[in-house]
Amino acid sequence: MLDLTTLLQQSIRLDRDITMRQKIHWKPADRLQNAMVSLDVELAEMANTSEWFKVWKIHKGKADEGKTERETLLNEYVDAMDFFFLVAAIQQWTHLVPITADDLAKISDKPVTDLNKQYLAIKHLLYDAYFNHRQVSYKHAWHVFLKIGLVEFGFSQDEIQAAFTAKNQVNEQRQADHY
Repeated sequence: MLDLTTLLQQSIRLDRDITMRQKIHWKPADRLQNAMVSLDVELAEMANTSEWFKVWKIHKGKADEGKTERETLLNEYVDAMDFFFLVAAIQQWTHLVPITADDLAKISDKPVTDLNKQYLAIKHLLYDAYFNHRQVSYKHAWHVFLKIGLVEFGFSQDEIQAAFTAKNQVNEQRQADHY
């Protein structure tokens, strides 16, 4: 079961640790800008890893050394998820992240649709959330992102939960090792 509240808390805790350990002092606007750019880049890395848009390729998907294409994509997906959480925390929109088990099931039951359209919709909605301070746009982008993971990529809730937690532990270790 996907426990978004716990993942959100892990993300916030790691961000606080990094900020304190690295002695990063942000102006609020700069912190949000950096989080939005980071989210934008992670979404692009997710797309580039899956290669759904590369219509000219027969064999799509990239794999990191020692990982399958699916594992690599899941890792990129949870990287983007982490920055969704960070943006929510900075904007004080964390109440938009947790959704009920029923709502997750409804998202999971939606039909597969065009990834290009969904990707562009997420970007549009995130820019609207950023430039026009629209929580509803962030919430919708978040739900489309969840759908991509659960439906188009076919990740289970448990896979996402485990991958996020594992990646969080890697990031914590990186900080301990002065990454």
